Amino acid sequence: MATNISVTQRNNESAERLIRRFIKKCKKERVLEEVRDRLYYRPPSVKKREKRKRARRALEREQRREQKTINRYLGERD
Repeated sequence: MATNISVTQRNNESAERLIRRFIKKCKKERVLEEVRDRLYYRPPSVKKREKRKRARRALEREQRREQKTINRYLGERD
């Protein structure tokens, strides 16, 4: 995962804004999640199980969003 994230200061940019951009980049690159994942050993079977669980949740979330959009289009309440 060797990722070097760098942020250069723009013209008239405050230090707070620079730090905010750095944090946003770190979140986008999922640096902290990767560190947490590698903190302890997890067997491949557990990783696969968690991956399937995340995929199922994402699919259910997407289906709820679609249903909500359809309901809104039809004028129904949630």
